[in-house]
Amino acid sequence: MATVTVHEAKTHLSRLIAEAMAGDEVVIARGKQPMVRLVPVNAPPPAKRELGWLRDDARGSDPLAYGFWDPLPPDELALWNFEGEEPDDAPAA
Repeated sequence: MATVTVHEAKTHLSRLIAEAMAGDEVVIARGKQPMVRLVPVNAPPPAKRELGWLRDDARGSDPLAYGFWDPLPPDELALWNFEGEEPDDAPAA
């Protein structure tokens, strides 16, 4: 990202336009305060973001294929204590 002053922008406007058309971000500042950003009018839309390593799992994979919805085995289910009761096989405190 290039930051230039208003005076420099007036002096080098053609070069700054070429930089903006090439995809560089150009900020014009008054003193040290950024004021405007120079961007192309017909800028291409941002590229569609693609999922990386989860692409196959997140799109169209079947959760039933790997048992996502299968009930928990009784020994694991006993570990989820929702009523505040001690499980039958809990060690004595």
